[in-house]
Amino acid sequence: MRENGVAIMAASKPLKPGTRAPNSGQVEIVGPRGGRTGEERTTTKGKPLPPTPKSGQGYLVVDRTKNGAGKGK
Repeated sequence: MRENGVAIMAASKPLKPGTRAPNSGQVEIVGPRGGRTGEERTTTKGKPLPPTPKSGQGYLVVDRTKNGAGKGK
């Protein structure tokens, strides 16, 4: 899915702060009703997502890392 020229990973619900990142890459902060803020954070697979600036916000994965790190040979 693409929105404003940015590829968005389809997610049923935004990820909550503190949950483990499903993969490394960029995540965008979204509002409680899914509105995009334009703010992004860089995440590492398996690490907890950082706190959001406001209560009720969450994260959507917008750009996964493409370097192949973490994949077996």
